[in-house]
Formats: sequence, C-alpha cells, structure tokens
Amino acid sequence: MKSRLYKSVLLSFLVSGASYAQTEVTGKIIHESAKFTSSGVSIGNSSSYGNDISHGKDNFKSETSARVFIDGNIDQVIDGATYHVELQAYNNNKAISSFDDNESYTQRDALREAYIDTNYNDWLIRAGKQQAVWGTADGIKLLDAINPTDYSEFAQNSIEDSRIPVWMINADREINDGGNFQVIISQPKANFIPGMSNSSSTAAVVHNNGDKGHPFLMKGVDSITGRVNGFLNIAPDIGGTAAVFNGGFGTLSSFTKSTVGEFFGSATVAAFTGGGVFGQGANCSGDNNAATADATSASCMAAFTAQAHAGTGTTTNVLNSTAIDNTKTATNEGGTNPDSAFAYMTDATFATFDAFSGAKSRYVVDHDEDKPNLNLRYKNTTSDGTNYSVNLMRRTDSNPYVAVRWEDSSGNELTQTVTSATGAGNGALNGQGDVNGKKYRTITLSDATYGWQNDGSNGGLGQQGSSATLAFHEKLNEVTSIGGSFDTTIDSPTLGPIVIRGEGLFTIDEMMPVVDRNKLGYGDLPGGLTMQKSDTFKYVLGADVTALTNMMVSAQFIQMINLDYVDNKVDADGNACGAKLNCGVYSADMSAMHLSNGLQKAEEYKEFYSLYLSKPFGESGQHRWNNIYMYEENDGNWNRLDVEYTVDDNTQLTAEFNKYWGNQNTQFGQMKNSSNVQLGIKYSF
Repeated sequence: MKSRLYKSVLLSFLVSGASYAQTEVTGKIIHESAKFTSSGVSIGNSSSYGNDISHGKDNFKSETSARVFIDGNIDQVIDGATYHVELQAYNNNKAISSFDDNESYTQRDALREAYIDTNYNDWLIRAGKQQAVWGTADGIKLLDAINPTDYSEFAQNSIEDSRIPVWMINADREINDGGNFQVIISQPKANFIPGMSNSSSTAAVVHNNGDKGHPFLMKGVDSITGRVNGFLNIAPDIGGTAAVFNGGFGTLSSFTKSTVGEFFGSATVAAFTGGGVFGQGANCSGDNNAATADATSASCMAAFTAQAHAGTGTTTNVLNSTAIDNTKTATNEGGTNPDSAFAYMTDATFATFDAFSGAKSRYVVDHDEDKPNLNLRYKNTTSDGTNYSVNLMRRTDSNPYVAVRWEDSSGNELTQTVTSATGAGNGALNGQGDVNGKKYRTITLSDATYGWQNDGSNGGLGQQGSSATLAFHEKLNEVTSIGGSFDTTIDSPTLGPIVIRGEGLFTIDEMMPVVDRNKLGYGDLPGGLTMQKSDTFKYVLGADVTALTNMMVSAQFIQMINLDYVDNKVDADGNACGAKLNCGVYSADMSAMHLSNGLQKAEEYKEFYSLYLSKPFGESGQHRWNNIYMYEENDGNWNRLDVEYTVDDNTQLTAEFNKYWGNQNTQFGQMKNSSNVQLGIKYSF
C-alpha cells in the first residue's frame, strides 16, 4: 500500500509538471508464449524421494505485458529539465503463483523507471529510478554491477529486460583533458533469484516450497530451500526422525559412540548394538515396529528405517525429504554416491540426534539496504584511439548469501558444543557399537539466557520441553570492486577492422560457499556449509568483426578466479582423506552444488567461451536474427537463437529457441530439461 501511494505521489508530481508543456506518450504491448521442447524433470520438481514429477512438452509461459513511456519537459519546475516514466502492467497465467503478476524490484515491476534529467553547473544529472550501464560483455555482467539482475528466466532475457532499475543519482561531467568523470549513488538491492527471498523477515518457515515448479531453479538454490532437497525442509524432517529414534531407542544422549554410518553399515540391529539393548522382540519385518524388533534378521534394519520414516508430522514422512533413502540397503546407505542427508552425516552420533529431536527451521530475509552504493568511473581515449575506463565501486553485493545457525524459539542463537570420545571396542557396553580407537564427536545445544539445554530430558526436547530451530538468514554483504575496460580497433587485411575489447573486475570480500564435509559428517549443519569472504577476479576478453557484408561476429573468453580457493583433503583429525567419503573442506560450486552430486566442488579457475552472431535480413534489413552460444568448462552448453521479423512500423513477430545440454552438474547443463521454444508479438504505439 505504501509503495503504491509513493508511486502515485511521484507520478502526480511529474505529470503535473508535464501539464504545462508538451507530453509524449508511447508504448508497446508484448505477448510471449513458451513451452518445453522435451519431457523431463526440472530442478526442484520432486514430490517425494524417487517419485519425481516429469513435465511433458508443456506450456510454462503465457506472458502479456504492456509498457507505457511518458516523456516531457518540466521547464516550469526546473529550467531545461526533462523527465521520463516507464510503467508496466504484467500477467503470466502459466507461471507459478509467485511469478504471475507485477512485483516490485523484479523485471515485472509496475514502475520500471521514473527519472528527471537536468544540468547543474557542468554536471549532467539524472535522478530517479533508472538503469546505469557500464559493462558491455555478452552473456555476463562484470562492470555492469550497479543494477541488480532478475534471474527468473535464467540468462534467456536480454540484459536490458532482466536488469532491475533502482533509485539513484547519476551525475557526470566532461574533464578538460577530454575524459569523462561519472558518480553514481545508488540504492542497494538484491538480485531476484527463484527459490530465494521468498519469505518475509518475520515469517517462521517450516516447509518453504522453494518455488517448486519454477522452470529455472538452480541446484545451488535447491540445496537451500528446495521442497525435497533443501536443508530448510530437511532439517525439521531430521528433527522428526530423531524424535522417532528417541522413541525406539530410548534416550539418545548416552549413545555417544554409535553413529549413523555404523547403524546403516550393520546387517542387524544386534551387530550394531553389541547385544541388542533396544528391547526388540518379534520379527520387525512383520510389523515394522522398532520396539518389538527381532535383531536376528537383516531385513530388520530396513524395517527400523521405515519406522523412522513414518509419522514424523513434517512433510509426510522423512523419506519425502531424502533425509533417509528407504530404498537403500543397510550396507550402501553410506556408499560412494550419497544422495540423502543421512548419507552425508555418517559420523553423527545418536547422541547428536538427541540435540536435533523435534527440530524446526526458519528462513529469514535480513537484507541491510540502508547504506547507499558509491560508484565512480573515469573514461577517456588515448592518442592512438584506445578507449578505456577505470571503475571503483563500494557497494552492497547484489548476490545474496545464506548464513545458518541454531536458534531457540525466540530467535536467540544457541551455543553449539562439540565433545569427543574415543571408542574402546567395547560394543556391548551400554549398547554402543563403538570401534576401538575411533574418535566420536557429539554435538549439544544450549541457551544460557533461557535455560534451554538439550541434555536428554523430556524425550530429548530439552529442560524446557522446547526444540531447536535451524535458522537460515539471507543477507547481503558489502564489497569493494576495482575494475576497468578497454576497446581498440586494429585493421586486418583479411578480416577488415577488428575491435579488441576487455573488461575485468577485482572484488574484495565477495561471499563464496565453503563445504566442510568433516563437520557435516558429524552433524554440524551450520559449520558444514558456510559462506566465507573471498577475493575474486573476473575478466572477459573479446573480439568483434563484421563478416558477410553486415553480420556481426563476436567471440569471448571469460575466466572467473577465486583467489581464496579452499581445497583441503584432510579429515577432522588432520589425516589424509584417502577413500573416506565424508571428508575434506573445499570451495563449492555456488550454482550447481547439490545433494545429488556430492555438494560439488568449484573450479578455482572457471572458464567460459562464447560466440555471438547477429545479422539483419530483408530488402531493407528490417528483420534480424541473433545467435549466442556459450560453452562452460566441464561441458555445460547453452545456445539461444532468436529472430525478429518486422511486419510493419508498429508490429513485430519474435521467435526464440533456448537449448541447454551437457554435464548436468554445470551451470548450463543442469537446465537440460528446461530447454524451450518461445513465440511472441510486439505492438508499438
């Protein structure tokens, strides 16, 4: 309501000024329909473990938008000033509900732009909601970092359409040496990414749907908020399972030398307990009841696991969250290809799960957007005709990150304590199947302020009968970026003029994911996946030529370097990992890490290659086709072919084909099942 009122006041001011002068109103109406080109399962589109929902060649987009551009001058208010307003009405009746109409600070914003242009002394000033374009690279944004980006359609939309306008003061002036100096003070805002920023800062989210059904979810996001694979939703399922284990095993706090891996690695409950102290009686394969289980049958393990799945009171059961894979046997749950949460937690003791009993989760959007971004640029041309720029940005990074911690029900951070015990090979003692010489780590949680302590009382729910909450805080980080660009033209006898260009950006304190498989292995969820400050350098080198009379050909090499890359192949005790599965600490691939690929390690030097072609056609060149192909290191591929066909001065037909293929654990390859074809029409007035 406040937003609508604010926009109304602003527009009233602009239009009231325009009433004294000539106003020009133009616009365009656009309709686009899109459908998948083949059947498949898009990321996050799972109903339960092993029961994915495969889409057919369905329509996933039927989008209509109307944009109105209002331009005029307001000499009566400010001498020589002009204004520009861009309004947008939007509807997509095939989108999931969160993406079907206007939304502020997305590409669907009702107020796209609203700014005033004026002069002050030698400064040209543009103030208001707008876009500022610094970078020129194809298919990637480096220097073009002032405005955030809407990734609702991944990389398919034009950068102009996916760029999110924000409020800013944009001032530049010509310098005596022929250069230009530009200062931009801009509003900090986050990129819009499906699966993130989708709950309010005060909402307690137990089972966020993670934008399930969206065609362009990325695996990295699905690992956080995904309806099935996201730890936001797995955490309460683990809490429900822990509560069931509490009921089946009795109080778990004494089981400090019994791990999940040992449980699933034992053929029978008797082998695990060294004597069967859980009170099993009748054959568990008959009634799936852990309390009456028969420890003599190998099927007892699967039956007990089924008991752990049932009736947790969360999604439907733990199986649906991939917390445990009930289709696996006891001997391969901790195998070489883990794809369930418990398979990543093989070193977690049952005493640790006492701390998780009844656990909940919460997703909190906690963006600090109070401090404006400061962006400076100087550009000039050398005596030999080389254009260059030097850029400095002190800004809030538009890429959000997620910080994880345990909290009590009031949002106070719980103290996590890790204690160690060494196995004596005394399996029969207290029913603990410990291994001689093995170090067992157990996690307990406490809150001194509220007296909350998980000590095994109240069925593992703490002294107050409460349970812990795994809180995911979505934040923005302040960074400093130093960059620059150049372009120059050289003459080639064969190819004619060739434009050589490049731009680079060095960023201090960019947040990058680091996975600690050692901590995750013994149940330290906040420590298992962290976002750590890293310095990065990203650059692009390109060459542009004209071929076949009027076809533009542009080739690029892109490299992204993590200057604080982590890859430590040692376990929690400092020993080499060897063949040990849940071991090591490494920088993770932000876009592709997932339960299904071992929380994939990132490349220290990540490379992309692109080729862009653009050519007009028709008698007067009134039509145009464009094609961009990008190859990602490790075999990720994306190709977009689009055609614009002009019917008359007001009407244009469009067609677009996006094809993704290759390694499904790359940024592009993971979108294989979201390849699509789009048809559209634009009418201008």
